Amino acid sequence: MIARRKQKRSSTLHIIGGLLITSAIFRMLDGTGQAMAEAEALTSDQMTETAAMPVEEDPDIDTLLGAIKAREMNLDAREAELAARIEALDIVEAEVAEQLIALEDAEQALRETIALADAAAETDLGRLTTVYENMKPKDAAALFEEMAPEFSAGFLGMMNPEPAALIMSLLEPQTAHAISVVLAGRNVGVPTQ
Repeated sequence: MIARRKQKRSSTLHIIGGLLITSAIFRMLDGTGQAMAEAEALTSDQMTETAAMPVEEDPDIDTLLGAIKAREMNLDAREAELAARIEALDIVEAEVAEQLIALEDAEQALRETIALADAAAETDLGRLTTVYENMKPKDAAALFEEMAPEFSAGFLGMMNPEPAALIMSLLEPQTAHAISVVLAGRNVGVPTQ
């Protein structure tokens, strides 16, 4: 059994040795061995010098890299410009929102003022109409003769029918006719639906 082991070992060693010799022969034939020998011959200083040598760059690559960098800088500048515009628009938008709120407040205040003025005017016209109604019809008719037909028609339209009829009966026929035309045409343009 020991003899068999020795025999197996020696045959295994013979096979490995044969393979190494074959490998060395192939290396010598294709030049790989020589290249490896030259590489081993280089000292570490020589390898450092070789690594430190500048690599020549292709001019087309330099041009391309320059164009890419220029484009990147251009894009960065445009991005900054857009950011500034957005910021400016945000500021303007906030100012417009504030102005709209102020405008709405002013509009509401104006509505209230107009409502007060309208109410005061209605009150004044109502009182004046009451005054004309309580005047002697002959005196009121004399005043209405002096007024423009549109103006006097407004008062006569607000009066109770009896005093208005008495005043109209005392007016000159042309004045009464003009007032009647104004009263009849006041609501012609008003929508019915």
